[in-house]
Amino acid sequence: MAITSKLTAKDNTNTVDWLNVGLIFLSLFLAFKIPFELFLFAYAVLGPLHYLTQINWLNGKQFFVKEYKWIVVYIVFCCFLAVPMIFRLPAFKPYAETGLLKYYLPFIQTYFNDIFLVALLFGGVLVFFSKWQYRLIGLCLSLIIGVTVLKLIPFSAVLFGAFLPSIIHVYLFTLLFMIYGSQKSKSVPGILASVIMVLVPFIIMNTSVNPENYHPSAYIGNTFLAGDFQVLNVYIGKFLGVMDEPSKFLLSRNGIRIQVFITFCYTYHYLNWFSKTTVIGWHKNISKKKSIVIGVLWLLSVALYAYDYRTGLAFLFFLSAMHVFMEFPLNITSVKGIISGFKK
Repeated sequence: MAITSKLTAKDNTNTVDWLNVGLIFLSLFLAFKIPFELFLFAYAVLGPLHYLTQINWLNGKQFFVKEYKWIVVYIVFCCFLAVPMIFRLPAFKPYAETGLLKYYLPFIQTYFNDIFLVALLFGGVLVFFSKWQYRLIGLCLSLIIGVTVLKLIPFSAVLFGAFLPSIIHVYLFTLLFMIYGSQKSKSVPGILASVIMVLVPFIIMNTSVNPENYHPSAYIGNTFLAGDFQVLNVYIGKFLGVMDEPSKFLLSRNGIRIQVFITFCYTYHYLNWFSKTTVIGWHKNISKKKSIVIGVLWLLSVALYAYDYRTGLAFLFFLSAMHVFMEFPLNITSVKGIISGFKK
């Protein structure tokens, strides 16, 4: 019985890993075909469901830290970050200059990038230390280091404020999680999927694209720009040294390649999560009551994006940032596990 159970579990893992090989190619194919349309769809439809189900799963796993109540620090961080997003909306902008908000909003804007770095450092503290005294000291040191690093190294603001919650989260951390999983299961298709993931940026970089084939509609273009998504493209373009004429960069050859990569990363990040249902069992701690709550919140989120994409972004920023922050201990645990596995 035990042997049969092990074989069944391994067969299931192999099946899911082969599925993920297919999902990588599917995501890449669609990203080349409709990079802007697919990104907006994935972010608005798949994204919220991913946030809700993953946070529920992480809560069931006690966020991969002992005494996980310290995770409330991340909730406070997310509240700090989410409020300014609301007051950027036209309906709320007039109130941004009133009362305490006229001091609070510029303060958060100044330290916006620092909070992401502090959250990452604190994730390491939660993983490696369990005593409250050490965690309190670690939080203070994380704050000091976060502010100091961003002041001394200007580029770190882009790295931690723009890349960490986006490309690093959806590509690098997804890749690390895949490597960690295949390392534990010794799955051949799992290793293959990880290798293909590593090769994807090189495939995109060396694939010919014709800008004439990409003509997003006025609605897609306006929605993309209204969400300020092009900022990430520009940062990546500058980082890679392929920045063309700024006003035309988004629809240039390099600009399209970058958007294809971004779209692939987000799309596959979400699909990878949903495909791992039977492997990591994130559905097991979703009760009927939780299913209803998650379903209703997801439908409301999609409806909000459909009503006005920018409004959806603003009101769901808290949830989006929360799932990034709360995953930091898991990310660090994965890196720790990968290093231990290689040593063995």
